[in-house]
Amino acid sequence: ILATGICWTNEHMTKGAIVSKFPVTVGHEATGVVESIGEGVTMVKPGVTVIPVFLPQCRECKACRDPDGNLCVSSHITGHGVLADGTTRFTCRGKPVYHFMSTSTFTEYTVVDETSVAKIDDEAHPEKVSSRVTRGSTCVAFGLGRVGLLVIMGCKSAGASRIIGIDLNKDKFEKAVAVRAIKCISPKDSTKPINEVLSEMTGEASLVIDALASCSMNYGVGVVVGAPLSAKMLTYDPVLLCAGCTRKGCVFGGWESRDDVPKLVTDFLEKKFDLDQVTTHVFPFKQINEGFELLYSHQRYLFFIAVASKLTFINLSSSISIDFHTAPVECPTCINFTQNNASTSTSYLSK
Repeated sequence: ILATGICWTNEHMTKGAIVSKFPVTVGHEATGVVESIGEGVTMVKPGVTVIPVFLPQCRECKACRDPDGNLCVSSHITGHGVLADGTTRFTCRGKPVYHFMSTSTFTEYTVVDETSVAKIDDEAHPEKVSSRVTRGSTCVAFGLGRVGLLVIMGCKSAGASRIIGIDLNKDKFEKAVAVRAIKCISPKDSTKPINEVLSEMTGEASLVIDALASCSMNYGVGVVVGAPLSAKMLTYDPVLLCAGCTRKGCVFGGWESRDDVPKLVTDFLEKKFDLDQVTTHVFPFKQINEGFELLYSHQRYLFFIAVASKLTFINLSSSISIDFHTAPVECPTCINFTQNNASTSTSYLSK
């Protein structure tokens, strides 16, 4: 693994909001180099640059063959903490350590199924490669953190003419405008009804309801992006459905992971979008806990943990890599979690 991103999904899992087996090696946004491959692996070879993807793509099941599908049937293993063959390849002191979202990237080496890696351009910066908007569309991004900023960039790239950002924290407006939002609104500044000012944000499920209610009648589309918390329910006026609006969720942005991620990397290399606008920090691996403290304080947009000791362009001869060994790996540094409903502090890096 060369570099890995920090995401709230990891924290949701440690608090029990996302079900997982413990202990577990977390992390699911990364770039690396294939170190070796197991028997029968044909789609990648040692030395190639890859992105581990938490949504696998076998290219053979009904969902993968459908042009509008991307939820591969093999994705059912994602929440079970094992690989496709039902085994875990991590151990610590002779005991199993489980996988996270089929990727497990908070480590120098990981083991993944070949259906869970996308081969990318060797020239990509490793720390920067992790709805059908039509030209002229008006788009609204609810929440201007990392995902919200990337939504704005994606909408602009797709040809949206007006993009509005919504967030309670005005400190985030400058970044949103920098990535081409034409206007930013804080619901705290308005006393108008919800449907007139794009709603008052109160967080979590209610925010999603407000976003759906703000869609244009008949042709508007509301897309829920991000990992849902367990046991969270949505309720909204069914009249909104009768008006012809579309309410939908998405997994992996609706993209086919192994086919489409390389295209996104190519677009980045061709400067079709600029990730420097949303990158605020790059930490060495030993400072991963400091990175999570920034995550909790909401003082970040996007930052990465540099796993390799030297992080510039990907070096294909580097010994830091994706490991496809079929034998279990005895981890020298155990990154593990214990789940506790009580208020406890979590260390993401421990001996």
